[in-house]
Amino acid sequence: MSADKHLQSWQERFEMAEAMQPLLGKLYRNQGVEVVVYGKPLLNASTIEIIKAHRLVRRHVGEKLRLRESFPFVQALSKLAVKQCKVDIGKLAVNYWRDHTDVSEIESYMAKELADAIDHADDVAPRDVVLYGFGRIGRLLARLLIERTGRSNKLRLRAIVLRGGKKGDLEKRASLLRRDSVHGPFNGSVEVDEENNAIIANGTYIQVIYANSPDEVDYTKYDISDALVVDNTGIWKDEAGLGLHLKSPGASKVLLTAPAKGAIKNIVYGVNEGDITPEDIIVSAASCTTNAITPVLKAVNDKYGIENGHVETIHSYTNDQNLIDNYHTADRRGRSAPLNMVITETGAAKAVAKALPVLAGKLTGNAIRVPTPNVSMAIISMNLNAETSKDELNEYLKDTALQSPLQNQIDYTDSTEIVSSDLVGSRYAGVVDSQATIAEGKRAILYVWYDNEFGYSCQVVGVMQTMLGLTTLSLPA
Repeated sequence: MSADKHLQSWQERFEMAEAMQPLLGKLYRNQGVEVVVYGKPLLNASTIEIIKAHRLVRRHVGEKLRLRESFPFVQALSKLAVKQCKVDIGKLAVNYWRDHTDVSEIESYMAKELADAIDHADDVAPRDVVLYGFGRIGRLLARLLIERTGRSNKLRLRAIVLRGGKKGDLEKRASLLRRDSVHGPFNGSVEVDEENNAIIANGTYIQVIYANSPDEVDYTKYDISDALVVDNTGIWKDEAGLGLHLKSPGASKVLLTAPAKGAIKNIVYGVNEGDITPEDIIVSAASCTTNAITPVLKAVNDKYGIENGHVETIHSYTNDQNLIDNYHTADRRGRSAPLNMVITETGAAKAVAKALPVLAGKLTGNAIRVPTPNVSMAIISMNLNAETSKDELNEYLKDTALQSPLQNQIDYTDSTEIVSSDLVGSRYAGVVDSQATIAEGKRAILYVWYDNEFGYSCQVVGVMQTMLGLTTLSLPA
């Protein structure tokens, strides 16, 4: 291909991606239809991100999907009365072009494949969400909730609750939402309403409430009712402490973004969210590490069986540590986080059993905090019940990442050059690094990357939706 043809091909793809964007936006905002390409979300995607999502189709089916081949499916989708669902136009297009050579039957094909979502009853009322705490996870949850803003959105971010309230606090909170040293600038506009003590982000009006205890707030004063309160503070971890939220008028359920104590259910979305019942009013989304390793461990155990294992977490430092040496109640954590590797404990390995009881008592774990601000790695060493090899295990995990019910939790890379910063912003619970896999006989070691902030926050949103009964129909099945 000549240089001019390469440029012409790129121009064609770019223009096609640009033409897709307004259709994708209207489908979500007006009909609640989220479009993906083999699991890669196109909601609010840039033209480059749309092109890259199409390029990745080759990993799934061994051949590329051109934008000119998928664009007619977006057009046809925009003409159908499809509501409240997730539609994978990548899978629909690939399946169609295997048996067809022209566009004449696309609309009838789409109508048949998406019949379950056409005129789908939209009888689920939107639910209010309150973020109690606005630190690393709280602000990323806000970004994720705001990016889904629209008439059809069912998760409505209504308020954040903070301690403090000093002069200038509101603008500083808004500034932290606007700019992030790790995750970059907020994709949109953030304004401050000083008079009403609120932040307005992409049209989402977020009431800022100051309180020192979960039971001090009357949410009904702000027209908030039947709300899910997401506790991001990590201060209260048991039923008695988290139950204080339920004493506040307007709050009906609580989700903790940390491991819970006692009998509270620890949920890893994609693995055991089916354990959540309508009667569960306090639930935990477990930890970032538990979310990263549990789906991979489930996949391995389902095929090979795990006799026992050890999980070593190489974890980025967190706000719980000190910038420079200073007093800390925990062992070693008082030493400077940016200057040291710090051995510390983790309960993630034991916590796996709460989401995956079959592994109870089979795993040990430890952690090393390292001088990086985000993205961590779990090294999972296992003794299996059945023999395998590196190639066989990798092929199985690749297929799991592409085709299985865990495809939204597990990603897979065969890059020989990938490093931690490449995974910033990953929406997966964990990413299997196939080049580092070690397997021989009944012994296997897996290296799993995870964005311990953003990837975990995506998992939390899944638990929020499940708690509120906002499950989404995904098509094609």
